[in-house]
Amino acid sequence: MGRTKEFDPRVTLQAALELFWRKGYEATSMQDLVEHLGINRGSIYATYGSKRELYLRALDRYCENEGVVALERLNQPGPALPAVRAFVRAFADESLADQDRKGCLVTNTAVELLPQDEKAERRIETALHEVESAIAGALIRAKAQGELDEGADVRAQARFLVTFIQGMRVVGKTSDERRLNDAVEQAMKVLG
Repeated sequence: MGRTKEFDPRVTLQAALELFWRKGYEATSMQDLVEHLGINRGSIYATYGSKRELYLRALDRYCENEGVVALERLNQPGPALPAVRAFVRAFADESLADQDRKGCLVTNTAVELLPQDEKAERRIETALHEVESAIAGALIRAKAQGELDEGADVRAQARFLVTFIQGMRVVGKTSDERRLNDAVEQAMKVLG
């Protein structure tokens, strides 16, 4: 008869996500995980497979959580363009409020693990595509509601905003509030 797990794998996964997000993949050792999660190596390996698999599962959890937040922010009833503007502004505000300057786990993973890690790359591409699609959907609504010019290329604008947001997350690791605020103002001009 197998032993019963003495920990909740979902809670432990969230704790691992937070540690990886704060320290990065390479800087997080197995001993760090053992200490932070409060479980032994054997339990980590038995439940998650390896440090890499645990990281990828934590990244999946992060993407799921952030994807829900993005859809909620962008699918507000009423005018769509203010929702897009607020979405972009929120990224700057969150970066500035983050005392640990963790940035975005998707961005951090892209910088740290790509292009060598194909599994991570697929997850990053999927996450970026999902955010781009959510933004494009909001911009399509804005166009249909007369908030954007009829000739606006909403897909190109969505790609720009995704790239811009990821760059903001990198710059947000500094404490330069003025740089982020000025950049957001310029991005808002692109939206008209």
